[in-house]
Amino acid sequence: MRKRVVALLLLLAAPVWAQDMPLPSWNDTGTKTAILAFVADVTDESADTFVPEADRIAVFDNDGTLWSEQPVYFQFLFALDRARALAAADPAWATTPVLKAAVAGDMKTIMTGGHAALLEIVEATHSGLAVDQFTAQVADWIATAKHPTTGLRYDQMTYQPMIELLDYLRANGFQTFIVSGGGVDFMRAFTEQAYGVPPQNVIGSLGKATYRVVDGVPQIIKDPGIAFIDDKEGKPIGIERAIGKRPILAAGNSDGDYQMLQWTTAGTGPRLGLLIHHTDAAREFAYDRPSAIGQLDRALDDAPGMGWLVVDMAKDWARVWTGD
Repeated sequence: MRKRVVALLLLLAAPVWAQDMPLPSWNDTGTKTAILAFVADVTDESADTFVPEADRIAVFDNDGTLWSEQPVYFQFLFALDRARALAAADPAWATTPVLKAAVAGDMKTIMTGGHAALLEIVEATHSGLAVDQFTAQVADWIATAKHPTTGLRYDQMTYQPMIELLDYLRANGFQTFIVSGGGVDFMRAFTEQAYGVPPQNVIGSLGKATYRVVDGVPQIIKDPGIAFIDDKEGKPIGIERAIGKRPILAAGNSDGDYQMLQWTTAGTGPRLGLLIHHTDAAREFAYDRPSAIGQLDRALDDAPGMGWLVVDMAKDWARVWTGD
């Protein structure tokens, strides 16, 4: 009888304990302790470290920080799928060797062409549409397409620990933003559903665009060409233009995030920089310095001196993907 009473009490107490145990997919390491301590410091009104809610701004990279990015950025995989769909609808669509390689999935030819080839494919598959049409295509792709290695949908390869961190920060009065080198129109199609981050809180690279009235309907049309690249030095500039305040927390995973973390943690008062280090070859992918995607070299070396917290995925995360 006594055992049953104890079991009942434990069951009733479980919801309370769950509220007192944030970040359940994070292992109880020094990393988790440091994150919780930072949030406690900035939300304690009686402490010198208190930060008003209006200034509790947290910015996150997307590729490799909130979802996976191997073997290539997911937006490029979307572009390849779009190339195949466009060629199927119009066999004459692929007019150049690079576009023909995209339709065939010939990555060797594409990579030989370097940045110019990648840009050609993205421009050919992303332009000529109204933004609303484009985001609808991305949303449909996210809901159905599957990763070539894992077989998971791309929205199932978001990181459960990072989604918990976003939720935890918002529950403690933070505003959360995505600041990524990815195309802003691409990301805005899924970030609210995937991360709880609304479109207006997404800062990304911008393609050229024009305003047109098509059949009596005002539209923003995506044009070929790049207007702004939200990477490296571009990230602090994008934050300043869109938010107008220096964040107090920044999270990234590569040298492309270096300046964002550097600028964030250079401010006065409590600051936190997070670097996601991909160390888990068993559950995800292991890479850093030599990687062509998400290279983490200078930032990894400078993190201790900068006071940045390096998240060891293999050690610090009990779970990786939301689709696990």
